[in-house]
Amino acid sequence: MEMIQIVGLGLMATVLILVVREQKPMFAFLLAAFTGLFIFLYLIGKIEIVITVLEDLANRSGIPSIYLKTILKIIGIAYIAEFGAQIVRDAGQESIASKIEFAGKVFILVMAVPIISVIVETVIGLLPDGS
Repeated sequence: MEMIQIVGLGLMATVLILVVREQKPMFAFLLAAFTGLFIFLYLIGKIEIVITVLEDLANRSGIPSIYLKTILKIIGIAYIAEFGAQIVRDAGQESIASKIEFAGKVFILVMAVPIISVIVETVIGLLPDGS
């Protein structure tokens, strides 16, 4: 049911944007940005529930919390970069949107380095010494 409400909000905002865009393009962009922001903020509560469940599972399985936190940060960076890029794209700034996406990818890579190094160390530890 909530998805229907979100789609309904999106459709109403789209119709309003199409009507307003001819006379006031700036208001149309602001309406699109605020609609996107409203949907994003609405979904944060849902994301919090998922994070709580994942933290509980990680605690019960004995996985160090630093790995889960890093993965959640990576997911957050991906969502925020995509959201920001889409808003900038709505304003017609494709080149800036692609730079936002690139920055998100770089931050994801930086955040992933500790996990990648643990995986590499584990693989090296499993290899025979060559003696």
